[in-house]
Amino acid sequence: MGHSLNRDGSQDASPGNRRQWLWWTFWSILVVLGIVLGIWQWERADDKREYLARLDAAPRLESPAQTPPDGSFLTLTGTYLAAETLFLDNRTFDGRLGVAPLTPFEDENGRFWLIQRGFLETGTSRETPQVETPDGRVTLAGRWQTANEGTPVFGENREGQRLQRMALDAWSSDFAHDGWLHLEQGPGHLESWWTPSVMPPSRHLGYAVQWWGLSLAALVVMLVGSRRFSRRIR
Repeated sequence: MGHSLNRDGSQDASPGNRRQWLWWTFWSILVVLGIVLGIWQWERADDKREYLARLDAAPRLESPAQTPPDGSFLTLTGTYLAAETLFLDNRTFDGRLGVAPLTPFEDENGRFWLIQRGFLETGTSRETPQVETPDGRVTLAGRWQTANEGTPVFGENREGQRLQRMALDAWSSDFAHDGWLHLEQGPGHLESWWTPSVMPPSRHLGYAVQWWGLSLAALVVMLVGSRRFSRRIR
């Protein structure tokens, strides 16, 4: 018998029915989860395409007074504030360990900018890095990046002259805009390690297809297993 009667005449679900209900619930959650994550990756691909398109269309500006669009190619003329250099810690480039020197820069209009100058190899040494900084008036050019929250930091962001992540509040200077210049040309430029987009849109599309494939597989398993449960209960 598949069911037992209670005193009031109602029926209790058999263990087989309960297992079937749990089966449907578990696999339905996996199917929905796969669909949702696939849609999320698809939307990430769209976001990356739009971001890369904005970079391609970004303007070339010279010492802009207004906040430049993310990805703009800027030209600045002024002087480095060498004494205020800090170092972005734990950078890797071509299998080497190092830091990225971050030096404030005062342009000819008295506005302050933060310049990310490139990669400086240090190896495993934890001594304060040393980097040469040009004196006098120089002209720089590079790609602008608008500041964002970045990766979380556990503990203090600043340790000596090293920063765990880029943050303008590590300096007392009142910077012109909320962001920094990744130096590509000009005096003081080191090896360029920063790229504006790490994961291409095609990678996100691949992840979306994988999630939808897993969702389809879960749906097949759910239906096949459900038929077997139905046969056992009969």
